[in-house]
Amino acid sequence: MIRAQSLRKVFRDKKRGDVVAVDELSFTAAPGEVFGLLGPNGAGKTTTLRILSTALKPTAGTIEVDGVDVAENPGEVRRRIGFLSGATGLYPRLTPREIATYFGRLCGMSDRRIEERCAELFDRLRMHDFADRRSDALSTGQKQKASIVRTIIHDPPIVVFDEPTTGLDVMTSREIIRLIEQCKDEGKCVVFSTHHMHEAEKLCDRLAVIHQGRCFAEGAPAEVIAQTGCDDLEDAFLKLVGVEE
Repeated sequence: MIRAQSLRKVFRDKKRGDVVAVDELSFTAAPGEVFGLLGPNGAGKTTTLRILSTALKPTAGTIEVDGVDVAENPGEVRRRIGFLSGATGLYPRLTPREIATYFGRLCGMSDRRIEERCAELFDRLRMHDFADRRSDALSTGQKQKASIVRTIIHDPPIVVFDEPTTGLDVMTSREIIRLIEQCKDEGKCVVFSTHHMHEAEKLCDRLAVIHQGRCFAEGAPAEVIAQTGCDDLEDAFLKLVGVEE
């Protein structure tokens, strides 16, 4: 379970003064569901997820992961989550298998368990053909798959995907969507950020539409659509953030 309460993040800028990236944001995400964060660029999605990942500390408010406060006990939170950021950040001279092994060892996994887990994930994502190729020789989609394996190699109960399909072809995107569905089926709590409304409508059990750091609507996709009187999620989203035709 993830529980955010009155979350606030203010960045200090010498030229612009205080910049409020997240403003009194509250939400919950439960095991066995996909919770979506939808919003335009600059809405506060990535800042929120970076706070959840313990990379940033909130200015005010809290986020708890299974009852553990991310600011007070970040090490324990990191053991419970897998976080896929917007940038792959792979070591160029290492192969996907070597990267997965390195991060698995950092998480305290045995080499045998890492080998088993790699075989399982390489099957799921169809990676065997390039699992032993250096990362600097991989395509964008292949790098993203390697990043996902690194993210979930330790089989965490909570996984966070920040725009995982951006810039990918249809086939790779579909494989990643299928993996997210499998994570849900395994009972994991999945937090999913995307710009693609059709992905959100298909994947998310519940979602929050955020804009200017604040939550404008929360609920199942059908509930958010009904709140706005629109016919689909894209139109509902545009209406909520104040961009109507």
